[in-house]
Amino acid sequence: MYKPRVVFVHGAGSFGAAAWPKQHGMALDYDALFLRRHGYDPVAEPLETDFDADAAIVLRALANDGRGEAGGHVVAHSQGAIAAMMAAVERPDLVQSLTLVEPACLSLTAELPATAAHRALMQPLFAVRHHLSDEDFHREFVRRVFAAHTPAQATLGAPSPEDQREARRLRLQVPPWEAPLQIVPGVPTLVLTGGWEPLYEEIAGYLRETGALHRTAAGGHRPQDSAEGNRVIRAFIADVGRQQHAHAS
Repeated sequence: MYKPRVVFVHGAGSFGAAAWPKQHGMALDYDALFLRRHGYDPVAEPLETDFDADAAIVLRALANDGRGEAGGHVVAHSQGAIAAMMAAVERPDLVQSLTLVEPACLSLTAELPATAAHRALMQPLFAVRHHLSDEDFHREFVRRVFAAHTPAQATLGAPSPEDQREARRLRLQVPPWEAPLQIVPGVPTLVLTGGWEPLYEEIAGYLRETGALHRTAAGGHRPQDSAEGNRVIRAFIADVGRQQHAHAS
C-alpha cells in the first residue's frame, strides 16, 4: 500500500532515528526516512559541514526510488533546517511541506537583535575552532550557549570518553549564519519552537512574516519530544496531505 514519504533531518547531536524518538510511530502511516547528514556516521570519522551535500541528501530521499511517486514532507531540527530549506528552494516541486523545529536559520535574520547578539557571542569561538582541541571547543561552546540559562543546563554535554566523536563533530560544524539560505516560496511551512530562547523565537517570527505557521510547545530546544510538539507535527503534515489530496481530486 502506498504511503506518503516523510523525511526527517536531524540537528547537531544524535542522528538518524535516534534523533526522533517520538516520531518513530509515524512509520505506521507514512514512509518515514530518518536521515544522516554529511559527516554523521557511527563509524567513520566526523567531517566538516557541507551545506550542499546535506541538501543533496534530502533531495535523494525525496526522489522516486521505485515507490511510484517522487516528493514528500520534510521535518527538520535545528541545523537540519538549513538543508531542508536549501532542498526546498532547489526543488520546491518535491517538498510537499516543511516542518522546521527550532530552526538554526541565522543567515535569514542576521540583522535582527537576538541573532546579532548570538553571533557576536559565538563568532570568536568559531574563528579559532581549528586551533582548539575537540574537548576545549565543546566545553566553551556549551558554556557560551547555556550560560544565560539555568546552571544545570550549563553543565550538560560535558564530553565523556564515549563522547569524543560527538565533540569533534561539533567542532567541525560550520556556523549556521554562513549558510546560503533563501525564503522558500509556495511550500506550506510550520515552525515549531520551545518558547525558551529569543534567538529561535526571532527566527520563527521572521518566517511567520513570510507565510509560515508558528506554534510553540514545551521541551526547550527539542519541542518535538513533548506530547504537544509531536501532536503539532503530525497534525500539520496530515492537514497538508488532506488539502493536497483534495486539490488533486
